[in-house]
Amino acid sequence: MIGGGLAGITAATALAQAGHQVTLLEAKPRLGGATMSFTRDGLVIDTGQHVFLRCCTAYRGLLDRLGMAAHAPLQPRFDVTVVSPEKKARLRRRRLPAPLHLLQALLGYPFLSFSERSRISRAALGFKRLNEQDPKTDELRLGDWLEAHGQDERTRRVLWDLFSVSSLNVPGDDASLALAAVVVKTGLLGDAGAADIGVPALSLGELHGAAAARLLARLGATVRLAEKVAAIEQQDGEFIVRLGHGVPAQSADGDVTELAATDGDDGGGDADVGDDIVADAVVLAVPHEQAARLIPDGALPAETVDGWAGLGAAPIVNLHVRYDRKVMDVPFAAAVDSPLQWVFDRTRISGMHARGDDGQYLAVSLSAADEYVNLTVAELRERFVPALAEVFPAARQAEVTEFFVTRERRATFRQVPGTARLRPKSATALPGLVLAGSWTDTGWPDTMEGAVRSGLNAVIALHERLAPAVPAAPGASAASAVPGAPAVPGASAVPSTPGTKEEISGFVPVRQHEREVRS
Repeated sequence: MIGGGLAGITAATALAQAGHQVTLLEAKPRLGGATMSFTRDGLVIDTGQHVFLRCCTAYRGLLDRLGMAAHAPLQPRFDVTVVSPEKKARLRRRRLPAPLHLLQALLGYPFLSFSERSRISRAALGFKRLNEQDPKTDELRLGDWLEAHGQDERTRRVLWDLFSVSSLNVPGDDASLALAAVVVKTGLLGDAGAADIGVPALSLGELHGAAAARLLARLGATVRLAEKVAAIEQQDGEFIVRLGHGVPAQSADGDVTELAATDGDDGGGDADVGDDIVADAVVLAVPHEQAARLIPDGALPAETVDGWAGLGAAPIVNLHVRYDRKVMDVPFAAAVDSPLQWVFDRTRISGMHARGDDGQYLAVSLSAADEYVNLTVAELRERFVPALAEVFPAARQAEVTEFFVTRERRATFRQVPGTARLRPKSATALPGLVLAGSWTDTGWPDTMEGAVRSGLNAVIALHERLAPAVPAAPGASAASAVPGAPAVPGASAVPSTPGTKEEISGFVPVRQHEREVRS
């Protein structure tokens, strides 16, 4: 297993629970990939705010296996406060079947005129009819399609952008229509409770990385941190994983940019050659740039590998603002008519109150952040502290006690039209070598849910490679093991999987029609 992000953790735990010998290699000094935490001034800081929805069945299944579901509670029903410099609104679903569950909230949405609100249903019905799996749908821009369905500039900015920008990490009009359709059809037009929001109550480092390390240890898997992979070679039906040296992330100039912005679940890349690992099978669960450098010759056509470069990368910038008093009275809020996008109260999770500090810590998440990613901390503070005061009046009298920035420069691939054809399947032409990562062809946006599903896809793709499974490792319950998974002898980078998609559903309930969105 190369890469210890959510995709790698998912595949490693699935295989270890099925009784296989698993070695997971991660270049960073901890598991969790892009969902990481660090300590600053005695507080626990997540580099970026992640939330999930009730429809994120694969991700929620991973939390269950990690024993962390209780620490990632869901809203009883979808409920979002929307703020602007002029007014405040509440989008809350009713206890009615979809699509009536959001009808009253949208009809009363005060940021749109009556005529603008009356045209929302035209786009909603259009989304219902879209086939997001049609390659032609992926060639269209969301903004062009929305405009053709009666959604003017104002409606696109203050309504549709609330969901598309945070989910797809590109400006709303520029997004792939196919990926936007996944977001809208699953989260907003699917089951009434599909869009109910889950916000972790623990730091992401504890929720994912630390929990995965504990589980893998109980299952007898080997986890090797700060191990950077230099190359993968195939010899005599086996894989030689050549190791170099992992390089811990560094901070720069008082801004934790580089600490925050390392490339996701980067388990490989350029490194000095060190020891070797002989593996019967390998799951390559790293970002697409690293995968292109590591994948052995003959695994996929050169044009397929070269095509990954077309996925590009899109940044997310996170602003961390500490006040000397409480300024926001809701757990999170979305903003319109403001440079702000989503704002989260991180006070309790960070441990701020536990140490006797009566202030409040807000995290501002800025997706599609190309215009912000290279600004200095001072420039960002000058722009966004006043913006916070505009939408939260209590902040006008409060003192900002600290302001710092984390930047995820390559947070996702750039989810624009034409990218569906560039995302590879998990299987390769080399039996036993499979790909994982939210950038692969999951049918989902580049999200935590997509990452988990890619790990499961990798497990499925290995099923023809390896021998029958050995008994489950200590700590694995029969209910949670993957049925029918073949075994991989030795300390391989990764073993094998269930024979069918139906078999893997016994490990984590994944219904083909369900989808997820990311914030």
